[in-house]
Amino acid sequence: MDQLLSQIEKYKKEIEKFTASDSKEVEEFRIKYLGTKGIVKTIMGEMKNVAAEKKKEFGQVLNDFKLFAESKYESLKESAADSQKSPANTIDLTLPGDDIPIGSRHPITLMRNRIVSIFQRLGFAVAEGPEIEDDWHNFTALNLHEHHPARDMQDTFYVQQNPDWLLRTHTSNVQIREMERGILPIRGIYPGRVYRNETVSARSHCFFHQVEGLYIDENVSFADLKQTLYFFVKEMYGKDVKVRFRPSYFPFTEPSAEMDVSCFICGGVGCNICKKTGWVEILGCGMVHPNVFTNCRIDPNKYTGFAFGMGIERPAMLKYGINDIRLFSENDVRFLKQFTSAI
Repeated sequence: MDQLLSQIEKYKKEIEKFTASDSKEVEEFRIKYLGTKGIVKTIMGEMKNVAAEKKKEFGQVLNDFKLFAESKYESLKESAADSQKSPANTIDLTLPGDDIPIGSRHPITLMRNRIVSIFQRLGFAVAEGPEIEDDWHNFTALNLHEHHPARDMQDTFYVQQNPDWLLRTHTSNVQIREMERGILPIRGIYPGRVYRNETVSARSHCFFHQVEGLYIDENVSFADLKQTLYFFVKEMYGKDVKVRFRPSYFPFTEPSAEMDVSCFICGGVGCNICKKTGWVEILGCGMVHPNVFTNCRIDPNKYTGFAFGMGIERPAMLKYGINDIRLFSENDVRFLKQFTSAI
């Protein structure tokens, strides 16, 4: 052990005297003393030859030696880095700074915030839910049983089967989760990204964004639904826009309807955007089906409610005159920088 202690003292003196003028010499120091086959590792390997009663004492000596070498290595690195700095690379703090371009909000975010803000003025609270969902919250609780034909309307990305886990096809899963909490009345707005196994084209994508709303209380009627959506449309598209409701079918609402607005591109005359009809469909809606209340342990004889849902991409495309939905997800800065923070 005395011989090992003598060697350690010798190496410490060598380390103390070692100097390095550049990073190459610093690396040579590291390899020699701290490398896999370096002196520190070699000395520490002698621990097995030390008598058991002296292992604790010798272990402390070895640890101090290792820390000494590492401290010297860090010191050499700092001094070598300082010596390599040249006046040419020094920053002149008196010079004016470079202009940093200011980013802009994504058009989908702008449209989402605008839609949500309108409903928040009516007392709707914002809530979000998981994008990876189970079959119950995405389908079954919404009155779409296992063999319901309406499931074929939504080509689903399944993550796992038995039990089924999937990428949600709508944000209605958040409505179910809010109802299951049992805190009534409910007045909520639920924005988020959804996924469907569709062919990507200029008009459709395998993922897009939705905003859904839900209002549940005693004595809620279809008239309440219509007046709520009338307010939204007037605030969103202006007081001159015309509105119509068309009967439709959704498994989770009864009665169900789709809502159209007069095309504000052509003023209702007819164009490519409205397919020459003068009308543009913007959302689906209806009164919450009693089966959905029952699935969520809400008494359908006491409570009624309405729900609605709309995509965000289509209103954004109409608002900004965008003819290809794929532009929203390509992250092309030339496209994104055209949008301001106001809508």
